[in-house]
Amino acid sequence: MRAAARGFAFPALGFGVGLRTLHFEHVLRREPDVDWFEIISENFMATGGRPLEVLEQVAQRYPIVMHGVSLSIGSTDPLDRAYLRELKALAERIDAVWLGDHVCWTGVAGRNTHELLPLVTTESTLRHVVQRIRVVQDILERPLVLENPSTYATFARSTMRESEFLGRMAEEGDCALLLDVNNVYVSARNHGWDPEQYLSEIPLERVAQIHIAGHTDHGSHCIDTHIGPVPKPVWRLYEGVIRRSGPRATLIEWDERIPSFARVHAEALEARKRTAAITGARR
Repeated sequence: MRAAARGFAFPALGFGVGLRTLHFEHVLRREPDVDWFEIISENFMATGGRPLEVLEQVAQRYPIVMHGVSLSIGSTDPLDRAYLRELKALAERIDAVWLGDHVCWTGVAGRNTHELLPLVTTESTLRHVVQRIRVVQDILERPLVLENPSTYATFARSTMRESEFLGRMAEEGDCALLLDVNNVYVSARNHGWDPEQYLSEIPLERVAQIHIAGHTDHGSHCIDTHIGPVPKPVWRLYEGVIRRSGPRATLIEWDERIPSFARVHAEALEARKRTAAITGARR
């Protein structure tokens, strides 16, 4: 699979899991038959010691994808160039396959809320985000893979659907997309959207990676908690995407009440099985 972004190739990595501290020793000792790992970039930036040592060992054996939470691509603050230099250095150090973050903002006036805050989807916001994407990609010398957020509020000032915003952002910013299917489900439940329509409006040729995960359903609303296993409605949406797109690098997110590595990996294997049933793919 080749995404259109900037002429870079995005390999179909297979089915991965997040590299979490709880599983460090298991991964190093057992070298499990997992296709690839994703890291939270900030957990390994401006740090040394055991975490970075483990990451370097894992990177010698598996492809690594970096996924950040502090780029704040939608913020009105100036881009944090020191942060971008550290991000680029880590990507080069571990030979990351690609790196990305979220379509959001995380703070203002230099303060990081450590929350992925939603954007008002207007023409002016789009121009702002696209300009920042182009600058960031030039600094990093590689394309960004940006994820649709899970949201709990919308804005009266928004003038376009989030799916339209993401598609235009990817085309005009010449970046790739990380399609989080669980986030689509959560946001659709919270705002009364049709998740199938949302997904039909995403330019799948721009999708380099897919996330699937669990959430917490409170009846009146959903929270993106990344508690597994993957629920049936999310699996159904994922299967619909695969029917339209073919195989994509797929990651299982399980970040609350994390079970054994084998249990998390079993979800990745389930994604592989469902993809093979749809596409006839063979490992």
